[in-house]
Amino acid sequence: MLLKLLSSSLLAAGLLAASGAQAETLRWARASDPTTLDPHSFNTGTNFVLSHQMYETLVTRDAKGKLVPTLATAWKLTSDPTVWEFKLRPGVKFHDGAAFTAKDVVFSLNRAKGPTAQVKSLLASMVEAKAVDELTVHVKTNGPNLIFPDNLTNLFIMNEAWAKAKGAETTQDPASSTENFATRNANGTGPYQLVSREQDARTVMKANPQYWGKGQAPLQITELIYLPIKSPATRVAALLSGEVDFAQDIPAQDVARLKQDQRLRINEGPENRSIFLGLNVGGKELKHSSLKGKNPLADARVREAIHLAIDRDAIKRSVMRGLSIPSGMIAPSFVNGYSKAMAAYPKADAAKARQLLADAGYPNGFDLTLHTSNDRYVNDEAISTAIAGFLGRVGIKTTVVARPIAQQSVAINNADLDFYLYGWGVPTYDSAYIFDFLVHTRGKDGRGPTNATGFSNAQLDTDIVSLASEADKARRDQTIARIWEVVQKERFYIPLHDQVIHFASIKRIDVPVHPDNAVLFKDVKLAAK
Repeated sequence: MLLKLLSSSLLAAGLLAASGAQAETLRWARASDPTTLDPHSFNTGTNFVLSHQMYETLVTRDAKGKLVPTLATAWKLTSDPTVWEFKLRPGVKFHDGAAFTAKDVVFSLNRAKGPTAQVKSLLASMVEAKAVDELTVHVKTNGPNLIFPDNLTNLFIMNEAWAKAKGAETTQDPASSTENFATRNANGTGPYQLVSREQDARTVMKANPQYWGKGQAPLQITELIYLPIKSPATRVAALLSGEVDFAQDIPAQDVARLKQDQRLRINEGPENRSIFLGLNVGGKELKHSSLKGKNPLADARVREAIHLAIDRDAIKRSVMRGLSIPSGMIAPSFVNGYSKAMAAYPKADAAKARQLLADAGYPNGFDLTLHTSNDRYVNDEAISTAIAGFLGRVGIKTTVVARPIAQQSVAINNADLDFYLYGWGVPTYDSAYIFDFLVHTRGKDGRGPTNATGFSNAQLDTDIVSLASEADKARRDQTIARIWEVVQKERFYIPLHDQVIHFASIKRIDVPVHPDNAVLFKDVKLAAK
């Protein structure tokens, strides 16, 4: 029924693939809808991928992970090692026709560093952004920051005059239900401009007729329709029936079947994203449990018991159908600081886990609530159900509460959970990104916004902050290794696996797999019909 409704609504709106050599419509399906169009509000991959079609950043990464120019044509450290210089692309216009200048970059960086911006941790080292002239920006950091440009691949540039005129000078607050004009509207420099937006239904974009990249990118897709289809079965059925042309978030159990369909193309590769469990180690008692006055997760022995109870190989085999990379570290192999030794994970040992629980004073276990998304990561709810089963074997009675990623993200922002499944990609390809968001004490120095565990370590905070101003790479890497040793020992996060990406499309569309699960539709080439 949902598939029929999808088909009829698209036909009624006249949005099916346009005929004619110059008109190409691509219908793009994913499991969930972005929480907002405000490009600085939420730090989530789903939001970023859609934003990249309409907004642009100073730099981006290609499919091999290399930084490439976008709105900045060149960048370098100046004679002052605390100042980065960015030379901007001339002749660029926003969708409303306004010229792109250095003032827009300064405004956007300051906006993205605002108190309600979830991406502000990326700019924690920024002291000041200054427009030197119309096409030159200087960014001063708190000490030499060797990787500052790597932090900018998801920091989108907005038009200052538009944002101020429309009441969107500051970001939408991700912790509340308030909106601003940028929540449902967009004015970027990107290859596609917004036509219409229906939350949780569809977002329609059309090719930007004044895009600066004409002649440099294929730009073969003239209309782009984003369709959030939560049900995996419906999403796959829509692809098989021709209702959609390109689909992400393909269920692992469907990959083999889709590969056999000669009408389709399946591209795959490892993702720069780890799936893990977060534990409330800082609370005096659990928030979602019948156990009162105690917090078992604050005990290292309980955390180790949970770690040992989980059979990652069984999850790979039975839940992920072989399409995951089990790991004991929340950093994929792409990331600076990754260690093969730290990524090693133990064989499940239920007997030892039960003994650890008894030693901690819980011989009969306790009850726990596992909050999970059900529309964001590959088989996220099924993974959580399997986790509950493993924990049940050692006496931890686990109730799974599944909900959309939009609700899960708000709960993490508000630290309103005890035990949760989450995923984390690393667009900077550096461990500091993980530490800034997930490890640093929450709210201090503008860092730790996604640390919902209550973990706090003053010395570790100091070490994390130092990464943004350490000019000696060898010394910086030593600090990263030292931080990882503490993270691994404290086990307030329990890694599960790294994801494997699958893109599924009709045969004439070839979308290369990017480790960041990113898609730039301006670069997609279409074979002749």
